[in-house]
Amino acid sequence: MGRSQPVPPGPAPRPPVQRLRVRFAKRGRLRFASHRDVARAIERAARRTGLPVAFSAGFTPHPKISYAGAAATGVASEAEYFEIGLTSRCAPGEVGERLDAALPAGLDVIDVAEAGGGSLADDLQVSEWRVTLPGQPQEAVAAACREFMATAWVEVERRTAKGIRRVDARAAVIALELDRRAVDSVTGGCAILRMVVQHMTPAVRPDDVLAALRQVAGLAPPSPPLVTRLAQGPLGAAASGFDEPGAAGSAAAGDGAAHSGAATGGAPAPARWARAERRDQNAGSAASDGGAGPASADD
Repeated sequence: MGRSQPVPPGPAPRPPVQRLRVRFAKRGRLRFASHRDVARAIERAARRTGLPVAFSAGFTPHPKISYAGAAATGVASEAEYFEIGLTSRCAPGEVGERLDAALPAGLDVIDVAEAGGGSLADDLQVSEWRVTLPGQPQEAVAAACREFMATAWVEVERRTAKGIRRVDARAAVIALELDRRAVDSVTGGCAILRMVVQHMTPAVRPDDVLAALRQVAGLAPPSPPLVTRLAQGPLGAAASGFDEPGAAGSAAAGDGAAHSGAATGGAPAPARWARAERRDQNAGSAASDGGAGPASADD
């Protein structure tokens, strides 16, 4: 007969009765925090607030907090997500306020909602990005975007811990445009790109798109770009932009909760981008605290 598996002493952990989906921002110097560091900060905040977090069974229980689609180290974001399981029901707005107060400045809770039936990863299918390119004339950037979008296939190389990986940067890009609200001047100014990128395997990231622009059109900013994720959500919500992905009803926590994001298919919508202008300006001023760093690729 087979030997029975050992059972941890004590009562079994209580099952979760509520799943909440939390949207948060990664701003300023905190954009240089790795995903592991962010996860640790969130777990510490959950403990400090005394939330009834559900735990896994076994000899080394872990809090039932799941993540998906995390931005790379060095990238700012207005749309990071995690789900947390609770053993007793709590008001989403109260959870958001308590977590926001316990998290370090730069990790800011924007919205908390009851999680719907689908998984978090299934609901996060596209991202909208803003990329600030210092010292680049707008017309050159606009021409590079048109040339890239007219290309069927652009293979770029990315260095990872497992060696060189090649990826078709064009396949995942749904939309790429110059944001005409950017400032240009005789001193160099800057150009701002907006791109909508589908989540694929292998992942295509903004730095892959920038490498493709360099390859296709010779676009090479003199200093590192500042990359910010503005939104992420399901594919196919191009007409009106997406709300909190998979949310069954949300409760805002903080000033950034007014509008969650981006159109996720077809051409970018200038009206939608105008609606996000105030949020972008606030995020941009916060991100400037740490200087413009490169968008590294965590694999």
